[in-house]
Amino acid sequence: LLDRNNHPVLIHGDTAWSLITALTKAEAEQYLENRRQKGFNAIMVNLIEHKFNGPATREGEQPFGTPGDFSTPNEKYFAHADWVIRKAAEKGIAVFLFPLYLGYEGTDEGWWEETLANGPLACGDYGRFVGRRYKDFDNIVWVMGGDRNPGRAWEHTDAVAGGIKEENPRHLFTAHAAPERSAADEYARGGWLDLNTTYTYQIVHRRLRRDFSRQPVMPFVLMESTYEGEHNASAVQIRRQAYWALLCSASGQFFGNRPIWLFDPGWQAATDAEGSRDMVHLRALFLSRPWHELVPDDKHQVVISGLGEFNGLDYLTAARTRDGGTLIAYMPSSRQATVDMTQISGERAVAWWYSPRTGEATPAGEFPTRGRQTFLPPGSADWVLVVDDASRNLPAPGSPATANTKQ
Repeated sequence: LLDRNNHPVLIHGDTAWSLITALTKAEAEQYLENRRQKGFNAIMVNLIEHKFNGPATREGEQPFGTPGDFSTPNEKYFAHADWVIRKAAEKGIAVFLFPLYLGYEGTDEGWWEETLANGPLACGDYGRFVGRRYKDFDNIVWVMGGDRNPGRAWEHTDAVAGGIKEENPRHLFTAHAAPERSAADEYARGGWLDLNTTYTYQIVHRRLRRDFSRQPVMPFVLMESTYEGEHNASAVQIRRQAYWALLCSASGQFFGNRPIWLFDPGWQAATDAEGSRDMVHLRALFLSRPWHELVPDDKHQVVISGLGEFNGLDYLTAARTRDGGTLIAYMPSSRQATVDMTQISGERAVAWWYSPRTGEATPAGEFPTRGRQTFLPPGSADWVLVVDDASRNLPAPGSPATANTKQ
């Protein structure tokens, strides 16, 4: 993924599904400013919310004059949505916007029933409406579906996407399928899918590797996995799925938290919880290195021992830049790992241990790029090993991004 200056974009996302309906303007700005300060540059949002703190805004405005009738958009509702999306743009945040969230199968969380009732023609008209309305917004990526494979609603979903593209051909499109499915599995047949998404609660790195190896090649992001505050998720679980994503060559990942995603009571305090602080350290690490040049060490030619179980949650993921200038390896628990130093360019290599919990970098020594070298973290818990070509004179991992990272 590239920005308008052809520089690689690392998607550093947060989930704010109910942002448009759940918050006042003052609260929405408070949330967006917090995320801006933490470096988040993308959020997931429902343009029209169905169940969670919706469908009406805090001012009581419904999205449609006649409930469920897509041909009756309420100007006051969409004017509020406009304000929120523009405010995100002011903060440098892209909005991954769901025009018509379908919802989990068997629930009333989304617009599935209304979508079928409106029919493909009305869905196409609705797509043209939102396409016209948001064609001049620079910070939108359209997301079709929503926690669901299209199934019987494929023609309807495709009509919405087609209507948007008819009026608004310049924005990127992606989709959000059911859990354990990727967007390209379910939505590629429409011809409008630009960005693939990975959605899994299982062994996350396995599906990420699958999407990295997909043909034809398509950039992808980890759009959803376990959220902080749900499913008894541990802090290391939240960290490892994020590091797995970037070391499997995703173009970014979305962090999630409950109560933030639906903005239930306690969301303000949750914006500074451990998970979002850990994401600050994640972003800092990868922006301090040429992250967009990293290639997964799938065949274990660089890190050759200490890998853990591939089908488990303690798997060490590693990636090396194409030219051998940098290796980054994330281990979910402390263990000794062995690196084939001949895979690092230059005559000597500089090694670091980076804490994903504090963002601190600790020197691990300088070594010749010959033979094998074992590395043992300086403590328990999860760690990141960074090994650089010494001649590159790179700063400590997590230091502010430099020009050579093309950020």
